[in-house]
Amino acid sequence: MFHSLLPLLPSLALPAAQPTGDPAVVLGTPGLVAFWTFGEEAGQPRRSVGTAAEHDLQEVGGPVARVSGGPFSGYSAWFNGRQYLKIEHADLGDLNICGPTAQVSLFAVVRIEDLEHSRNIAGVWSEGRGANDDSGTRQYALLMHMPTYGGRRQLTPHISSEGGVTRRADGSAFPWCADYAATRREVPEDAWCSVGFTYDGQFIRAYLDGLLDARPLDPEHDRRNDRYFTHEGPAGGDRGMNPYYHGRGIFTYDPARHATTKIPPSPFTVAARYAVGDLLGEATRGRFGALAVFNRAISDHEMLALHQSARIDLLQQQAP
Repeated sequence: MFHSLLPLLPSLALPAAQPTGDPAVVLGTPGLVAFWTFGEEAGQPRRSVGTAAEHDLQEVGGPVARVSGGPFSGYSAWFNGRQYLKIEHADLGDLNICGPTAQVSLFAVVRIEDLEHSRNIAGVWSEGRGANDDSGTRQYALLMHMPTYGGRRQLTPHISSEGGVTRRADGSAFPWCADYAATRREVPEDAWCSVGFTYDGQFIRAYLDGLLDARPLDPEHDRRNDRYFTHEGPAGGDRGMNPYYHGRGIFTYDPARHATTKIPPSPFTVAARYAVGDLLGEATRGRFGALAVFNRAISDHEMLALHQSARIDLLQQQAP
């Protein structure tokens, strides 16, 4: 099976390119709980480096190719849209970031192919069977191209306090989770970039190439003219787009409370998520050179430093 994919894999047989970046910047950023540099060969777990837990990412759907070129190991993982990596929920340890005061940040160096199909960077995010299904066990995720509420081809980090669909202050429900920031710019295709987000317990912030890509709310254009978006933000104002006000914490799965109302608690997944009853319907195609997770909202300065540490300008020159 794996050998049948060889003609499709870019640069599979090439030796490692010289790493372009400085992993010490990532490793020295406070709050780091996982850092993958994707230097392992296909068929091997991808292991977090320099962290208290090893957080082995297991392959699903067959071997994930290791290809030449990456910021911190000289390699990256190449996903073909039919595979992903995961850690089961029971094994998440400090990746199980949740609770009413929880904070989280993600940073990744990626080269995305086919943005219309590729939706997922990473996170703890299981949506369930589709619209109006409240059984999801969503927590946090860095996603892309979510057109429903103004996120077409943009970076769209999500936070959920309910696990299932978003609910207004009066308890009435949306058909989907609607709580995400959206950048002004589109995620680049077929070019290396860094993507990231932070959640400080109040606001979700989305970053492209190390910078907060600020975007005000345009209720009509962004399809966010519901009162939830326009009048249930801070002091009765709007929630914004980037930053986006959430302010309700991150969903915590409680077996006693949720065993009969929710699907099983979500694993941590890379390049895919469970959505509309399927894990591969919107799986990502492209290269992942680095992924880091933090248990705090890192600052604008720290996010920029992470981006600069990867030296994407040099990485771009290596891309075939």
